[in-house]
Amino acid sequence: MSNSFGTLYRITTFGESHGEGIGVVIDGCPAGIKLDRAFIQQELDRRRPGQSRITTQRKEPDTFELLSGHVDDLTTGTPLAFWIPNRNVRSRDYDHLAQAYRPSHADYTYQVKYGIRDHRGGGRSSARETAARVIGGAVAKLLLRQISDIQIHAWVQQIHHIQLETEPTSFELTTDYAFAVKCPHPPTAEKMYHFIDQIRKEGDSVGGVIACKATAVPPGLGEPIYNKLEAALASAMMSINAVKGFEVGSGFSGTFMRGSEHNDLFYMEGERVRTQTNYSGGIQGGISNGEPLYMRVAFKPTATIMQDQPSVDEAGNPVVLKGKGRHDPCVVPRAVPIVEAMAAIVLADFMLLQKARTIN
Repeated sequence: MSNSFGTLYRITTFGESHGEGIGVVIDGCPAGIKLDRAFIQQELDRRRPGQSRITTQRKEPDTFELLSGHVDDLTTGTPLAFWIPNRNVRSRDYDHLAQAYRPSHADYTYQVKYGIRDHRGGGRSSARETAARVIGGAVAKLLLRQISDIQIHAWVQQIHHIQLETEPTSFELTTDYAFAVKCPHPPTAEKMYHFIDQIRKEGDSVGGVIACKATAVPPGLGEPIYNKLEAALASAMMSINAVKGFEVGSGFSGTFMRGSEHNDLFYMEGERVRTQTNYSGGIQGGISNGEPLYMRVAFKPTATIMQDQPSVDEAGNPVVLKGKGRHDPCVVPRAVPIVEAMAAIVLADFMLLQKARTIN
């Protein structure tokens, strides 16, 4: 089982949803990076469960311990190790799943692959693992902050049929609804919130789309063939739980355009080459062109719902699974910092790779 991601800046996560805790080891972070503990905790708090009535009510403080790789909160270039203990485990909620397969979960596929599985919340397949990624992304953001001007912002663009039609001009979450849904447009956020709450009361779930934008990305990041920037971003995003789709730039909508409409025409802005449009999403030929990176990530509805569903057990016998436990009726709002984290990890890795290619 591969639990690592990245080349020079590399994270390895470990732990289970209902084990002692979860953690991450970060290799390749350069020495001399200031570790802002308050910022790292702030990033974790954005993903933390139990934030509102439309998220899982599992109450995890998600406070981290920094175990190695620093002196006085300055990185030493050696592995950084972080640990988050699990504080609010209720494994008994999953006793009825010891032999049964939950629809659209990893229960069956893990059993087939390994011959054993952790039925307590899904073990490694649980989205609880993503808290470790958020730490990796927070450190990557601190690294990017020190060596570049790159800024990364993600937001909820769509919940089911409710869509934010225009790109937000500000990413401030100015209302309780906007904070809960992670959509910076208050009227749209309020509609999304009430819809998710309605779905929760019905014991069902919904999915949606997160948009992510990275600005001040320098041109030249990425490889022209097998390690294209968009390929690495796709790999990062598709590794997140519940993700079923990824687009860069115009994405699938570009299939409705002609080349004469879709081509990003160049012009000079002072000494810098720019494009008049950005249908490429900031990447051409697998390499960043200096325009903002723009991507969208599609999340399916949460697989666990509070309704009875037919399934089978390990012996192939039909069973009826009754919805239990504490789960998000929509995973999308809590996934916003995860998308940002994975984007930051990719960009930090590619910045270091690019620096390794030149001598000046």
